[in-house]
Amino acid sequence: MKVPQQNLRTPGPTPCPEEVLEGMSQQMINHRGPEFRDLINGLTDKLSRIYMTEGKVYILTASGTGALEAAVVNTLSPDDKVLAVEWGTPADPDVIRKALKDDPGIKAVLVTHNETSTGITNDLESIAQVVKGEFGKLLLVDAVSSLGCVPLQTDRWQCDVVSTASQKGLMVPPGLSFASVSEQAWEAYKASTMPRYYLDLGSAHRYLDRGQNPFTPNVALLYGLDMALDMMLDEGMESVYQRHREIADFTRSGVQKLGLTLLADAAHASDTVTAINNPDGVDCAALVEMMRSEHSVVLAAGQGPLAGKIFRIGHMGLVTREDIQEVLNALETSLTKLGHQLVPST
Repeated sequence: MKVPQQNLRTPGPTPCPEEVLEGMSQQMINHRGPEFRDLINGLTDKLSRIYMTEGKVYILTASGTGALEAAVVNTLSPDDKVLAVEWGTPADPDVIRKALKDDPGIKAVLVTHNETSTGITNDLESIAQVVKGEFGKLLLVDAVSSLGCVPLQTDRWQCDVVSTASQKGLMVPPGLSFASVSEQAWEAYKASTMPRYYLDLGSAHRYLDRGQNPFTPNVALLYGLDMALDMMLDEGMESVYQRHREIADFTRSGVQKLGLTLLADAAHASDTVTAINNPDGVDCAALVEMMRSEHSVVLAAGQGPLAGKIFRIGHMGLVTREDIQEVLNALETSLTKLGHQLVPST
């Protein structure tokens, strides 16, 4: 099957640089041999730099959901109380503070740093100041669509487990996920009684000490990851973050110039994905399909209660202003064809 050339603007998977795809074409190596040891040790060092942690980052051959599950099953036990920050609106540190005051038995707080469903970035630093600085609870962070795109200071913010995946800001195909583990999280690991085997981070730690994964890894994806991390570190992470801020501003400005409105308020708008309110009278599914079939621009529709109400433009990883301008041009043409009268903002 030959894959058509598309402007893939979903919030994951994201397009991969040619260098990453070429790097993945290398021949296999023994994943119990010295060549693999050199590869995984180098990857661990590079990931720690991007995570901004002095600790190790563990690589799992799984989707991002694997690392998110690993965060839970390696630190918690059945019947433990957790506070999960609800999606849809920015998480309020004061609300979290009250919940933790009202129920001292809560052991951990689960936070999504960046919501692809709504285009919102939570103020993780402020949340961490409450969860860690005031209450000393475990802080388990879903950074699947933020890490490598927006600043996340794992150690400074005292995040206990930070989980992410390969197919978003890291510019690699799906299939790898990653988790950092703090000292407090390792203490929780010792007390945790959740069943775990494939996602056992203790096992990952023991094998990493000898330069291996516990199970057969996706070697080709690791080759691609090595190339992608080099590209990011060579660019400099501050430059990577600035590039994402600029492309996000360009996207939001362009959408608003078409007279469309954004779901997220400016103070919490994501630098990796923009959610746009679907105009009244326009069939959202028809719009997304027209963009794909007539313009080769692939957008994401809304999910759950937002299905049919919003559509989303991903702008993380490998993306240029020209890519976004193509989206905006196609959006203007498609909306007009679907009978929507654009009222450009001034």
